[in-house]
Amino acid sequence: MTRRLALVLGVAVAAAALGWLLFIGAPRWTRRAAPARSSSASLPQPAPAGRRIKARLFYVAEDGVRLNAVEREIPYAENTLDQAREIVNAQVAPVVDPLVSAVPAGTTLRAIFVTPDGQAYLDLSGELSRAHPGGSLNELLTIYTLVDVVTANLPAINAVQILIDGKVVDTLAGHVDLRRPLMKNLDLVE
Repeated sequence: MTRRLALVLGVAVAAAALGWLLFIGAPRWTRRAAPARSSSASLPQPAPAGRRIKARLFYVAEDGVRLNAVEREIPYAENTLDQAREIVNAQVAPVVDPLVSAVPAGTTLRAIFVTPDGQAYLDLSGELSRAHPGGSLNELLTIYTLVDVVTANLPAINAVQILIDGKVVDTLAGHVDLRRPLMKNLDLVE
């Protein structure tokens, strides 16, 4: 076998494997039929108890390959750190149909830190990785749900480092490098 033929076969096998991962092994939420959604997909909001603000939270779109931004009222906090905590807690909270969360059920925010130069460190519970369905698309949706919910709502934060159980991890499910803070990327948002 010539070197060129071996290279072509290798690229073809890699492309087939990537195609399988993205389309056949696609997210479990793309396999279930999504109910019809109204453009205002709303959850019952608790009665306001004090000052509240509107934040954009991110949920899996009907096609299962993008995120939708949904505006929600959340408690107001006096400083960036506390406001980030309120936003992340709202994002990881359980959702009801028709919304689908990219963050695995049971995931909780253990701690959050913000540096003076605008990097946030989210320390999330182990359910984030243990309950994750896997797949590169699922991983991207989960990670950028968390990164974008903080960076899109808080201009003082420009990057997010995701920690699991207090530790830096290489990846969530084997595809996206989590060893460094990630910047806002709204390319996955409809």
